[in-house]
Amino acid sequence: MTMTQLLIDDADQRMRKTRTVLEKELSSIRTGRANSALVEGLTVDYYGTPTPIIQVATVNVPEARLITIQPWDKGIVQAIEKTILQSDLGISPAVDGDLIRLPIPNLTSERRKEIAKIVRSKTESEKVSLRNVRRDVLDQMKKLVKDKEVSEDEAKRASDEIQKLTDKYSSDIDGMGAAKEAEVMEV
Repeated sequence: MTMTQLLIDDADQRMRKTRTVLEKELSSIRTGRANSALVEGLTVDYYGTPTPIIQVATVNVPEARLITIQPWDKGIVQAIEKTILQSDLGISPAVDGDLIRLPIPNLTSERRKEIAKIVRSKTESEKVSLRNVRRDVLDQMKKLVKDKEVSEDEAKRASDEIQKLTDKYSSDIDGMGAAKEAEVMEV
C-alpha cells in the first residue's frame, strides 16, 4: 500500500467517525417523539459512581409519547428522578412505585425553532471537523512531496480523492441535519 493510499484511508476513517459522532448527537436531540436515546446519555449517581441510566435500568418506549424506566435496584428510583429533573430534557418524570414514566410533551413552535438551530449548529460543527481532517491530511501530503517520498502527480491524484471524500461526507452530514430538522419541525 502506498503512502498516499494510507493517507486517503486515514482520512476516510476519520471522516466516517465524524459522521458517526453526529449521528449519535442527533439521536439524542428531542423531537416530540419518545426515543430511548434521550435518556441513554444521562448518568445517575449509583452508590457514589456516575453510571449511565441504561446500565442500572431497563428503558422502554411503550408508546409514541412515553418512555418508561424500570430500575433494577429500587433504591435508585429517586436518584434517577433527580438526574432527569436536573437534565436539560424539559421532561417531568412521574414516579409510580419502582417505575418512572417520562411523558413526552408536544414541543412549542419556539422550542422547535431552538432545536432546529441546535441541529444546524451541530451539523456545521461536524462539517468544520471534516475540513480539519482534509487540511491535516493535505498538509501531510505536502510534507511527503517536499521530502520527495511521493511524486507531485501522485499527490495531486490523492488530493482529488480526499476532496471527493470530503464532499461525500459533507453531503451525508447535510442530509442528516436536514432530515433531523424536518423531524423536529414536524407537528
